[in-house]
Amino acid sequence: MYLEATLIDIARTPQSTFNEIIEKYVEMNVAHPFREGNSHSTRIWLDTILKREIDKVVDWSKVDKEDYMLAMERSPIKEAGIKVLLKNSLTNLVNDREVYMKGMDPSYHYEGYLLQ
Repeated sequence: MYLEATLIDIARTPQSTFNEIIEKYVEMNVAHPFREGNSHSTRIWLDTILKREIDKVVDWSKVDKEDYMLAMERSPIKEAGIKVLLKNSLTNLVNDREVYMKGMDPSYHYEGYLLQ
């Protein structure tokens, strides 16, 4: 019952500005019932929404793993850290395949996987 209500609230959350999108991102991360794969899938969602709403994406190769993990851990209490970290890594190269592909490796690295 709690999860269902939470998901309804998240779906209703606005997502037209950078701050609204990141706030929704944090809520989605908290609501996801599984740690494994959660962050990777929500990062893909995040870039999709950022691209659609504000014509930007995160260049994940510029986001340090430890900084990201710490900011996400703190984000349910204080979102400022994750907002600053991600805002400083935004790019308008939304259709650049190299930015997208360079972002995949760090994204998996955050989860503890090493791509070879």
